[in-house]
Amino acid sequence: MDRKPVIGASAAELAFGWFQRIIAGYCLLFGVLYWVRLIGFYDGPLWRFDLMPVHWQIAAVTLSVFYPFAASGLWMLASWGPVIWFICAATEVVMYAGFPDLFGARPAIVWSHAFVALLYVAFRITIFMQKRRQARHG
Repeated sequence: MDRKPVIGASAAELAFGWFQRIIAGYCLLFGVLYWVRLIGFYDGPLWRFDLMPVHWQIAAVTLSVFYPFAASGLWMLASWGPVIWFICAATEVVMYAGFPDLFGARPAIVWSHAFVALLYVAFRITIFMQKRRQARHG
């Protein structure tokens, strides 16, 4: 399916495009926040790269690169944008839900990723059903 807005796109397709761009904004913000931590601008304990434990160094470096990459893919409505976002979301879910003793427990982040994933699936199903109905009726 071509995700670029075209004349005659359904309301669901247009809303899906805006949804992806809103999530792109959040991804860019999260990427910047990870960069702030890496360069030591954040005033908190162990929030400078050379002071971080190794598990935080790996997570912070990975997410500081992947989040802006996901943001650009989502903003351009590229098919790989949601895939990169999923990698970021899955990484944070594993960090905060799977290893709360290492990364801390952040249920709000885990639930927000789950909510965005559910909205994404709902949009995809809705658009699929609309295309299917349109193909039948012609």
